[in-house]
Amino acid sequence: MLAAPVQLSVRNVHKSFAAKGAGVRVLDGLSFDIHEQDFVSIIGPSGCGKSTIFNIIAGLIEPDAGQIVYRGEDVPSLRGRVGYMMQKDLLFPWRTVLGNVLLGLEMRGVAHRAAVETAREHLNAFGLSGFENAYPKTLSGGMRQRVALIRTLIMDPGILLLDEPFSALDYQTRLYLEGLLKQAVEKFHKTVVLVTHDIDEAVALSKRVVVLSGRPARVKAVHDIDIAEHSPIAARSDQRFAGYFRTLCSELDIQTEAGPSHNKQPEALAS
Repeated sequence: MLAAPVQLSVRNVHKSFAAKGAGVRVLDGLSFDIHEQDFVSIIGPSGCGKSTIFNIIAGLIEPDAGQIVYRGEDVPSLRGRVGYMMQKDLLFPWRTVLGNVLLGLEMRGVAHRAAVETAREHLNAFGLSGFENAYPKTLSGGMRQRVALIRTLIMDPGILLLDEPFSALDYQTRLYLEGLLKQAVEKFHKTVVLVTHDIDEAVALSKRVVVLSGRPARVKAVHDIDIAEHSPIAARSDQRFAGYFRTLCSELDIQTEAGPSHNKQPEALAS
């Protein structure tokens, strides 16, 4: 099978930050490709610069050197082309669920009636129909993250940048939201780049995993994940899952005698 065209290329990106009068190198010639409709996880040691490269791609900070190439075009950033979702849901507490979901469409100037119709379709797809008039403080953490994901998806971005969006949630809720994410990505034909500290999550969700070295970060390895199961829960039961898990642990110098710790399917999934 031919590889999908390259959608995003990060080429030889460097970044340093000033600290106590000296420069701290964070990214040292970072290069990798993201293909159309790819699902790539980026893992690496804590503090290696995973979020920094996300912020550069999103246009929140500028690199010291290097290129961001989007569908063959050298661009300064992907501002306006990406949806960025972080660990904190960042919902506005004074807006209802529907109001939070509508925010981006309102800023884009979409007609109110059409925007509301689109928002209700997304809320229904994510099991939040009936919560349109609820405020964020009344929702569980998993429900808030679902609203945040809808708010990101509804803008139809070219690439979803997900910076540990489920890491603060309990394991059962994370599994549930991973499944919703996979369904949404396949339904809307999206490209996803996920930063995660969770190797288990990276293997269960990804087509490829990019492993970064310690700071200053370079690409240490890129691993293809060949698991046919679409469900993140089913993927964890695939016979190849434990092998990928151990390989990635080895790349990060994590010692493990057993396979992934979360290999049992819960009897019920919380939302």
